[in-house]
Amino acid sequence: MQPIFNTVGIVGTGAMGRGIAQMAAQAGSHVMLFDVQPGSAEAARATLEGTWRTLLAKGKIDESRLESYLGRLQVAESVPALAPCGLVVEAVVERLDVKQRLFAELEDIVQPTAVLATNTSSLSVTSIAAVLKRPSQLAGYHFFNPVPLMRVVEVIAGLKTSSIVCQQLADYTRQFGHIPVTAQDTPGFIVNHAGRGYGTEALRVAGERVADFATIDRILKDQMGFRLGPFELMDLTALDVSHPVMESIYRQYYDEPRYRPSVITAQRLAGGVVGKKVGEGFYKYEAGVAQVPPEPAVPVVAELPPVWVSPKAARRAELYQLLKNLGASIETGAAPSSHALILVAPLGLDVTTLVAVERLDPTRTLGIDMMLEDAATKRRVLATNPATRPDMRDAAHALFARDGKPVSVIRDSGGFVTQRVVATIVNIAADMCQQGICAPADLDVAVTLGLGYPMGPLAMGDRIGPTNVLEVLFNMQTVYGDTRYRPSPWLRRRGALGLSLTHEEG
Repeated sequence: MQPIFNTVGIVGTGAMGRGIAQMAAQAGSHVMLFDVQPGSAEAARATLEGTWRTLLAKGKIDESRLESYLGRLQVAESVPALAPCGLVVEAVVERLDVKQRLFAELEDIVQPTAVLATNTSSLSVTSIAAVLKRPSQLAGYHFFNPVPLMRVVEVIAGLKTSSIVCQQLADYTRQFGHIPVTAQDTPGFIVNHAGRGYGTEALRVAGERVADFATIDRILKDQMGFRLGPFELMDLTALDVSHPVMESIYRQYYDEPRYRPSVITAQRLAGGVVGKKVGEGFYKYEAGVAQVPPEPAVPVVAELPPVWVSPKAARRAELYQLLKNLGASIETGAAPSSHALILVAPLGLDVTTLVAVERLDPTRTLGIDMMLEDAATKRRVLATNPATRPDMRDAAHALFARDGKPVSVIRDSGGFVTQRVVATIVNIAADMCQQGICAPADLDVAVTLGLGYPMGPLAMGDRIGPTNVLEVLFNMQTVYGDTRYRPSPWLRRRGALGLSLTHEEG
């Protein structure tokens, strides 16, 4: 296949630049490597040769393929040497002034029809292009590391970017087997924007002392199927990378509450406790392995009390069946007896609020998260309220662990853990669609591939039910009085009309 761009220049030959160069060469383009650091481009070429020789040794490419790839790589001695390039991609330091100077220089060197692309992850494409005579020729072209494995690529149109340029980049992305998603020029583009809910809401949960870091990670992995818990993920990316991104997107959106960072990460960054690479983050690491505290043992309870379930409990019939399967003695009267364990199952509200509204005995009341079907989760989550007696807490824990499924007992929280984190993720994604940042289908593809979520945020909302997500958000706003949880119009309208969150108006 003839590549869309015969000659491609790569400026900046770190890990990202090398990865882009690898994909371009494999797509059939002649690739010119340039770096301002002496010897860096040569070292990048040697590294790429080593990568391809490894693939050869594994039988994934043959000798002729190796030679053709190597024959397409060339080191450029200066920026003017990039004149023949039909596409130049920069992967240099994230500084607006540096990128502007580079592209202004490139614009005077390459042909007027050449495409200039920035791999920026956080800067405005429009701002980078503002110094150019031909801003229509510059677009964002955001890859993820490691480039060969992370198959999604964001193609970002600045305010004056030509639609033809974006189409060329999208088509070129497909030529090397990756998946392009198109986005408008907004802070965080698609993936970094959509990812704001996971970490920031988990940090709020931890900040309220609802549960410790390890428990929050376990809950989100076992209940919703996230590959990594939020604190594991932040340890992997490191807070010296992730916290500045949190602050940048928050400030670029003029302190929008949905993106509010946390003092927890600011403090840990200041103290140098940034993650796995330094041996300590939210977890301590020995030989690169996280030292995760063991789960609390299941309490031994000699005799379990009878159980009474609130008539307002979510999935009440399913909860009754679960209790029956676990061998519980179930009370079915209009009110609990004086010695019964009382269960509530709220969506978005905390246990304390339901105790007050339903006039229940707080000392015997716990909440259980029933947002998802019990059979679909690998963990049950119970919540106490400030007055819950230890014997009732232990009885509930022992009862729900009877069949061997892990149980986490947390402190009172509007929306437990999973409800509030998932609702925040869905709400941010819905508002991205409301703003027209990207198409709903592109959003779900980008997040699934870019962040490794078990499903896209909109699919997640449809799985739970838009009306349930709305109930969680409205009730959390009641509990916390924070506009962070106000539902997006996109979510509110589709929930009210019974439409999928991926539904676009005709």
